[in-house]
Amino acid sequence: MGRGRFAPYAMVLPAGLWLLAFLLIPLSFMVSLSLQTGNLVDGFQQTLHWQNYTEGLDTYGGTFARSLWYGLLATVACVILGYPAAYWIAFRAGRRKATYLLLILLPYFVSFVLRTVAWRHVLSDSGPLLGPLRGHGLLPAGFHVLDTGFAVVSGLAYNFLPFMVLPIYVALQRIDPRTVEAARDLYAGRAQAFGRVVLPLSLPGVFAGAIMTFVPASADFVNAEVLGGPGDTMIGNVIRAEYFESGAYPVASALSFTLTAILLVAIFVYARTLGTRNVLEAPR
Repeated sequence: MGRGRFAPYAMVLPAGLWLLAFLLIPLSFMVSLSLQTGNLVDGFQQTLHWQNYTEGLDTYGGTFARSLWYGLLATVACVILGYPAAYWIAFRAGRRKATYLLLILLPYFVSFVLRTVAWRHVLSDSGPLLGPLRGHGLLPAGFHVLDTGFAVVSGLAYNFLPFMVLPIYVALQRIDPRTVEAARDLYAGRAQAFGRVVLPLSLPGVFAGAIMTFVPASADFVNAEVLGGPGDTMIGNVIRAEYFESGAYPVASALSFTLTAILLVAIFVYARTLGTRNVLEAPR
């Protein structure tokens, strides 16, 4: 009886130790560093300098808002593009489901940076999209996509689209086809069956996909660096610059923890809005 009582704790122990070693302990070091003052030459000392947080928000509040906005736009774009793809693979692909999923994941065999640089070529003025249109005089002389917020959001959506497709696909796969058939037997049309049966049962996948997309997209700096202009800087670019260029570790740590807190609050509000009981519980 005693061994059986502690068996569940033993099973979660490896995951708990992993989170402790690679999440909680580094996070505590980051919080401690965010309250220090000093420089790389003289070193840093713990002074409980809370001004690192207030000054960071005052200076980069607009950058925080832009990062969250770009992350939200990229997440919405991934839902719009990813849900139909996941739906088609789950219900229409037949025996070739694994092949189509592999095609979606295939770009991930290439480096994240290389994919973003390739996307820059696609969106360039002479690229495969705009080049032919410009050659036929279908675009204004000053029209361009690169170095704009649209380019950054499109790059984020392109890079994180599989994070949306896969959770939605898994949720759709778990839907019992007999449930949809029962709705059709009760004279529900295709739109009604989808809106009242398929969509509610697939919300756990949408929820998971949105979290997996929004969090890394909001904290990303590669897409803004490669595809954006001076006015498209995201908070990830600022944190990277403070760490590696300015050597302002306390300020960078404060900005990093502030971003983490903002994302956690956003996730909590999102979960409460959708209803945690309806969204987080797996469909049965």
